[in-house]
Amino acid sequence: MAEFSQKRGKRHDDDVWGSAVDFLLANARLVLGVSGAAVLGIATLAVKRLIDRATSPQDEDDIKGDATCLEDSWKELSLLKGTPCQQPRSSPAALSHPVLLSAPSLFAPEGPADADPQLAPQLSSPAPLCLTFQERLLAYERDRVSIPVSHVALAKQLAGDIALELQAYLQSKFPELPFGALVPGGPLYDGLQAGAADHVRLLVPLVLEPGLWRLVPGMDTVARDPRCWAVRRTQLEFCPRGSSPWDRFLVGGYLSSRVLLELLRKALAASVNWPAIGSLLGCLIQPNMASEELLLEVQHERLEFTVAVLLVVTGADTEDRLLLAWPLEGLAGNFWLQDLYLAEAARLRALDDRDLGTRRRLLLLLCSVCQGHPALRQLSRGHLTQVVLRLGEEDVNWAEEALGARFLQAVELLICSLEQASLPCHFNPAVNLFDSLRPQEIDDMGYALYFGLQAPEGLL
Repeated sequence: MAEFSQKRGKRHDDDVWGSAVDFLLANARLVLGVSGAAVLGIATLAVKRLIDRATSPQDEDDIKGDATCLEDSWKELSLLKGTPCQQPRSSPAALSHPVLLSAPSLFAPEGPADADPQLAPQLSSPAPLCLTFQERLLAYERDRVSIPVSHVALAKQLAGDIALELQAYLQSKFPELPFGALVPGGPLYDGLQAGAADHVRLLVPLVLEPGLWRLVPGMDTVARDPRCWAVRRTQLEFCPRGSSPWDRFLVGGYLSSRVLLELLRKALAASVNWPAIGSLLGCLIQPNMASEELLLEVQHERLEFTVAVLLVVTGADTEDRLLLAWPLEGLAGNFWLQDLYLAEAARLRALDDRDLGTRRRLLLLLCSVCQGHPALRQLSRGHLTQVVLRLGEEDVNWAEEALGARFLQAVELLICSLEQASLPCHFNPAVNLFDSLRPQEIDDMGYALYFGLQAPEGLL
């Protein structure tokens, strides 16, 4: 990429026409806006490459540079922008110009060669069917995002029955461990479910004794991880080890999420009679042993979904925090991940209720689009929720007629975040949600979103 840029710079220095084009690109945003400037930039670079090939010999490095230049150009999107990424999109070109869906065929059959054109009937060509991006987005929402009410009710019923069966098993298998009531929930219960992309969350609370446990922020531990917390055993001088039933899961004086996860994984895989439970409930239930998470795959004749069994810490000194036993790596392997789903869902609901907005609908659309795109599946609900929350706080139009504009604005924000490999958490800016992504994954997602911004209907 750098070698290609150096060669292009030499051509600009020698070519007056190239200098004029560079001036045009630098000021195109004033007339065309962000998307128009980006499209003009790609088209102009393509024309310049054709002229360069016709007027000068091309060595092997030039050929390789042309092949990779366009793929890497999403990273240079900021060069075509004159405003910060956080500023809202004023007038998306995709909304002001309809998208042509049907065009005359290039292979239409021709009439007889000797036919008299004066005798041929004069047929008026029908007007082409055109839809704006907003209209296509609403159609996609109707056909691909919405879930039948009957399926939602059935999934809730099955999840509730599974929760009761699993709770009865835990009470009989581990009577000494004070598990709380199992509570199903998640996007399906909050109206935030997009297709089958999200799991039903089944929370398994561990009730800890007040005064015997204290939370330690992850940044204050050797792990230095702002995402998690350590649950430390206290009062050992008055209540020695063994006073709490949870003491058997201590590692280095801390309640180990890893040990508890392994205990429950073995129970779900080997001890629970899922065929009998599934037969009783009229479905097939199988634990997913390939995943590090505790997942139950449920297959019914009318629908399929996945239940994520989540061990959570409640009571003690949690201060309304929800801490999950999660398969963390490295030094944080025995710590607990702070779950922000409930806070995120509550904030989105409060913002939408304040101005009758469509933030939650935007999140559903983004989740569905990314789940259906091979290069964007690494963008989870957590990533996309943070993007919508950042946009949702802005004082812009959040009515239904602005849904298309907000969608494109979210894509722009994602591109900017991928360029910087940084997506700060809305509730804890010290957490970068892109830390777990590999550089190649970031490049692939940025590349797909950059070209999706130029032709957004291709994302649907």
